Amino acid sequence: MKNEPLIIKKRGEDGNRIISVRIREETLTALDKLAAETNYSRNELINLILAHGLDNIEIQ
Repeated sequence: MKNEPLIIKKRGEDGNRIISVRIREETLTALDKLAAETNYSRNELINLILAHGLDNIEIQ
């Protein structure tokens, strides 16, 4: 078996940024329920929902 190198990128060099946001308790509860039902992490769901919203937003 060939030894292949383990490549580790420095944090922050994966195209993601860490931010803080305030979120309503009801929204967080619903998000956590959805995470439990779908086996997605809260972070994965937030990114999916934000990407969908940005792709489909209509400003009038």
